Amino acid sequence: MSSAGCRPGVDSKVADTLGLLEEARQLAKDLGYHVREEALGDLPGGPCTVGGVRHVLLNLEHTAAERLDRLLAAIGGDPGIAAEPKSRLLETRLKKIARGEAAD
Repeated sequence: MSSAGCRPGVDSKVADTLGLLEEARQLAKDLGYHVREEALGDLPGGPCTVGGVRHVLLNLEHTAAERLDRLLAAIGGDPGIAAEPKSRLLETRLKKIARGEAAD
């Protein structure tokens, strides 16, 4: 028997992270950001503005959790974020990032 199904906590945590990353991408889009995921080598990525358009670059070489945290750090200070709908799980993660805490 394979051990792949024996660690449901790990599998569900990865699924939660991927779901949150997708939700955060949509949130960023709703706030007017263009999210780009590219292989950036040693560069961490982050927010930038090009021609008046706000972008968030995410390094594909990082884990989904690292990309999620980078994206949330980039958009977390946006004044419009409070008015946008978001899941409780994403709201909790945003608060941790805002406090400078490592997310789970």
